[in-house]
Amino acid sequence: MLKLIAKYLRSSDGHATINRFLRFALTGIVASAIHYGVYALLITLHQDVNISYTAGFIVSFLCNYVLTTYFTFQQRPSRRNVMGFAASHLLNYFVEIGLLNLFLWMGFSEWVAPILDMGVAACINFLVLQFAYLYKRA
Repeated sequence: MLKLIAKYLRSSDGHATINRFLRFALTGIVASAIHYGVYALLITLHQDVNISYTAGFIVSFLCNYVLTTYFTFQQRPSRRNVMGFAASHLLNYFVEIGLLNLFLWMGFSEWVAPILDMGVAACINFLVLQFAYLYKRA
């Protein structure tokens, strides 16, 4: 099994997947920084944690779509990738807001909980977006 994985990673498809994942990670870092920045600003202004998180999510969503489309997957906007992106992020939002509240309930601070939350959600998001952008109907 490991030999098959190693062979795949050495192939052109494997290189493309690795490069795509690296671009995804960079895009995610930028989007997460925007998300956290808006969240932190609103928390500092004494806004509710869930409202602050949601506002940050919306702002980062818009930036993330542009970066994901043009940089990560190197495609043009289309009805299909807009719908896939929006659907994956709607799902992702509910996962994230649930995890945020779980981490807060577990006693993590309002400054740390979203960082933990975004790390878990990023892994789920890559898998869903890979399908939305690269799946071809037969």
